[in-house]
Amino acid sequence: MKAFVVNEPGSVDKLQLQEIDKPTPRAGEVLVKVIAISVNPVDTKTREGKALYNSLAEQPPVIIGWDISGVVEAVGDDVKVFKAGDEVFGMVNFPGHGRAYAEYVAAPEAHLAHKPENVPHHEAAAATLAALTAWQVLVHEANLKAGQKVLIHAAAGGVGHFAVQIAKYFQATVLGTASPENHDFIRNLGADEQIDYHKYKVADVVMDADIVLDSLGEENTRNSLAALREGGTIVSILGGAKEAVQEEAKKRNITAKNYLVHSSAEDMEKIADLMRQGHLRPHVSHVFPFKDLPKAHEQVETRKTNGKVVVSVEE
Repeated sequence: MKAFVVNEPGSVDKLQLQEIDKPTPRAGEVLVKVIAISVNPVDTKTREGKALYNSLAEQPPVIIGWDISGVVEAVGDDVKVFKAGDEVFGMVNFPGHGRAYAEYVAAPEAHLAHKPENVPHHEAAAATLAALTAWQVLVHEANLKAGQKVLIHAAAGGVGHFAVQIAKYFQATVLGTASPENHDFIRNLGADEQIDYHKYKVADVVMDADIVLDSLGEENTRNSLAALREGGTIVSILGGAKEAVQEEAKKRNITAKNYLVHSSAEDMEKIADLMRQGHLRPHVSHVFPFKDLPKAHEQVETRKTNGKVVVSVEE
């Protein structure tokens, strides 16, 4: 089978399309014929030698990527939920070695969900790492409830555009930061207020948020503390809740913490249900053919993508 292998970290030309052996599913795994892949910022950072590269390099060859949608071709022993022919999607082995940039992926049954029939593969692939991050942060970490006020940074981005929709599903009041040209986009997703981060400091216009989802880092996490009410919660998915920030938060009885998404079939099924019912819709702004996967990395690295970037494996 064909797969993109990273033999050494660096620029996009380090993504080398090679022929390697097709994996064999072990006990508890299914072999998925991949139809679509989603690309995330963590993919590009790992390719550069940052993020998860060192841990992946301990199990060569390094094949990055975690988000897939496809069809089950074979199942290993003890697989109970899936059978050959099932359409599935999920985030595989994150934060371990997902090996998703390939025509076939051996994935744990415990990391996949049945793809909704009303969702095409390219949208299903998009609703994996980013959607899981939004779900796990808001539901599990922040304990989101109806009627709360939620501030979502980078609301037009991969995680952000899912977070807006999930918060609205829970009947929260949603405020999103975005460039002016993206205000209509996040408004249509359900954002009740759109904040131009070029023009305003968020704490100048928001002072009583119950929850903040930060995807920008330490400076933004610290600045967002002033946007929270006493007793509120801020969760950073970019490690922004450093010790000094947490200490500052404690003075106002604010919970500040970091979070890293993890693979979960249970949460994937929740995402699948929301898409099946029409409450959650991935926005895919770019679809690249498999051979042009490096171009997908370049698009993600612009940091100006609305929604998600997807790669089509079946052309």
